[in-house]
Amino acid sequence: MRVLIVGGGGREHAIALSVAKSSRADKIYCAPGNAGISEVAECVAIGAMEFDKLTEFAVANKIDFCIVGMDDPLVGGLVDKMEAVGIRTFGPRKNAAILEGSKAFSKDLMKKYGIPTASYENFDDYDKALAYLEKADMPIVLKADGLALGKGVLICNNLEEAKAGARQIMLDKKFGEAGSRMVIEEFMTGREVSVLSFTDGKTIRIMTSAQDHKRAGDGDTGLNTGGMGTFSPSPFYTEEVDKFCKEHIYQATVDAMRSEGREFKGVIFFGLMLTPKGPRVLEYNARFGDPEAQVVLPRMKNDILDVMEACVDGHLDDVELEFEDNAAVCVVLASDGYPVKYEKGKEIKGLEAFKGKSDMFCFHAGTKLEGGKVLTNGGRVLGITAKGANLKAARAKAYEATELIDFDGKYMRHDIGKAIDEA
Repeated sequence: MRVLIVGGGGREHAIALSVAKSSRADKIYCAPGNAGISEVAECVAIGAMEFDKLTEFAVANKIDFCIVGMDDPLVGGLVDKMEAVGIRTFGPRKNAAILEGSKAFSKDLMKKYGIPTASYENFDDYDKALAYLEKADMPIVLKADGLALGKGVLICNNLEEAKAGARQIMLDKKFGEAGSRMVIEEFMTGREVSVLSFTDGKTIRIMTSAQDHKRAGDGDTGLNTGGMGTFSPSPFYTEEVDKFCKEHIYQATVDAMRSEGREFKGVIFFGLMLTPKGPRVLEYNARFGDPEAQVVLPRMKNDILDVMEACVDGHLDDVELEFEDNAAVCVVLASDGYPVKYEKGKEIKGLEAFKGKSDMFCFHAGTKLEGGKVLTNGGRVLGITAKGANLKAARAKAYEATELIDFDGKYMRHDIGKAIDEA
């Protein structure tokens, strides 16, 4: 099978490594890819949003199966474009990817179908939003409606912060056109847990749980980022939580999308808040999380192509997912100054230490090959993942592995998975 993966981050590197393990993958391409992905796939200099070039490449190179990893091309309709030229593609079509593409849509969907989530209101008028905030309880959450690289959420502790946040989102367009519409949401307390799932539009299969760390600094301080690290499984995702979510959230979401004429095939990421009143949906994503994929996929026993084809072909009910009875922790190595301002082009040393390892991985997120050297090329540079018999062992091994890598401006959080100690 000839496979094309669309994307160039740590998530796509994790997908590429999983695909490379399949005996069915004869040739793997990745557009645009990165330095790490180039070790298992042929990288093609086509951007993830260059739909015409991607479809032309897929046809010319007789691609049998395309995997779209990123949110922007999914929301933009790349799956529809690929299918139109006869390329079988894993991921939701445009009308289903709106589940992530519009927070207002997803909140309205949950409200209509009784899927537990925080109370909220949607606004496209700045003055009406301010009037609502004047009477709202604090703290409160403001969300840009559209895609914002995982950063379009502001938690405001008082009215002054909330007014400033509304201005940033709706008037100053801090998150671009994603902020043309804004969701104002009840602030919920509890543990956050990420649960990834495969679905063929009817059947849903739940992957192992994970827990992300969004803030840039230790102790959950600083700005929101795309994710500074994660661990799997989450000790807070208990059998009781799993039972509740299966009864009230997971299948209900798949059924709701089908009822709306938006059959969802691909991965649904459930961002959950485990509140004192029970699990609530914080957000949906229409693809693998990043860096959640980096701790979930290395633990999956199934042939990923078998599972993805079952989603596309509508027979996921024939598949039972299997995961290793262990744990994984990922620590993101970022460029100093991320997510605001940082330098690129720094040489990365120590990558050879990860070659041939089965319990330790170096996922490339923002790297490039230049003059035979691997250089930094983004805010999040590498995801250092380690597997262990349990979470504490995996965490210790992951932090040991971070010491193997060096580049100017290397920055990381030192408390990824610290919640494990409290479990």
